Amino acid sequence: MLGVSERFACRVTGQHRATQRHEPASATPADPDAALRGWLRQYAKDHPRRGFRPAYHDARAEGWAVNHKKLQRLWREEGLRVPQRRRRKRRGTCTAADVPTADAPNRVWAVDFQFDSTTDGRPIKIVSIVDEHTRECLGGMVERGITGEHLIGELDRLAGQRGTLPAVLRCDNGPELACSAMTDWAAGQVGLHFIPPGEPWRNGYVESFNSRIRDECLNINSFWSLPQARVVISDWKHEYNHHRRHSSLGYQPPARYAATCTHQ
Repeated sequence: MLGVSERFACRVTGQHRATQRHEPASATPADPDAALRGWLRQYAKDHPRRGFRPAYHDARAEGWAVNHKKLQRLWREEGLRVPQRRRRKRRGTCTAADVPTADAPNRVWAVDFQFDSTTDGRPIKIVSIVDEHTRECLGGMVERGITGEHLIGELDRLAGQRGTLPAVLRCDNGPELACSAMTDWAAGQVGLHFIPPGEPWRNGYVESFNSRIRDECLNINSFWSLPQARVVISDWKHEYNHHRRHSSLGYQPPARYAATCTHQ
């Protein structure tokens, strides 16, 4: 305006040149990542125990053009990091290899139980059945009590759906699984592989699944009744099978991976 350079004017007035380029916040353009930030906040609200890697793959699947580094930065800036739960250290190391190997669908189904309760204090017993190859949760039951006969009925139902029973059922030595009814049912059609007592890590696939359902479903829901618990747990298992991306499956959901399996 006065016909002098910016350098000269700043030297005369004693101001730093950088201050002449500062724009007030009201004059700056809107955050170009505002929409993505909003999507991430909603994603974290809908899936409170998922980290940024599943969020990245789901964002890409929904059409967001973002690389993993930028999404991780936005995830951190929004304070969405999932708090890590401390896990008990396992003492001792198992050196014996688990057998058999789940190298195709329906080779090995793993079975395990969990417990929860309704708000009136009454117990809920939950059984989950996982295909160790596809990582699918094939089925299960949510009841006040589950016997060996109940479990046999569920296994027969799943066999009818899938057209086959597994070659091997991997399980612990619980009374529902080590009972004579289960032994008689399995004879000649399904091998029973019992893990050693006190070594749950030998049934690692279903134990990992149980930790996910405990962390992402059971710990964040209160169950007023058994029917409500069945609906909530069933919905979570459907989400797990069809939408939750699994790192060991190339970040595909288990059901999608199972649909592409050509080896039997």
